[in-house]
Amino acid sequence: MEERNYLRLLPIVPYELAIWEYNRKVYPNSHVCIEKNFYSVPFAYAGQHVDVKITDSSIEIHNNHQRISTHPRFPLYVSNHYATHKEDMADAFKQPEMNDLRIKQWAASIGTHTYELVERLFKSVTIKEQAYNAALSVLKLSKSYSNCRLETALPMMRVPRYKQLKSILASNQDISYAEK
Repeated sequence: MEERNYLRLLPIVPYELAIWEYNRKVYPNSHVCIEKNFYSVPFAYAGQHVDVKITDSSIEIHNNHQRISTHPRFPLYVSNHYATHKEDMADAFKQPEMNDLRIKQWAASIGTHTYELVERLFKSVTIKEQAYNAALSVLKLSKSYSNCRLETALPMMRVPRYKQLKSILASNQDISYAEK
């Protein structure tokens, strides 16, 4: 009974267990991949490594023991979604090395099907930087295979997916399709 006078009230916010993941790389589009989803950090941290604190409800991103960004956590069944703070994106004076105009020009130089795919990727996102990784992955296939092969493989798919596209090119299905 005497102890009751010395007890403190319980905290208003309950304690949450956290998992820390260290040394995660920030992509050039200023996002970090965590549990197959992407969370933004200020553009100044692009290319650097950060630490991530994961709780049941939130994602905190830290650099040099300073929290630089916080996002609500996506549920575990969600993948390939972006949580982006608009203020984290580069302003007009800090344009990334690869921007949407250059990506679209590269796609157009490969062919119309590639350009249409890249256009669709950019239209499917709310902030253009979110489409950079997907578009560049497809365009880089033209370096491993030829522009002609990439253009031939794209019409073979109803809904183009990178894994499927790479599989078609690796197994030379595009060559047999072109011969028909």
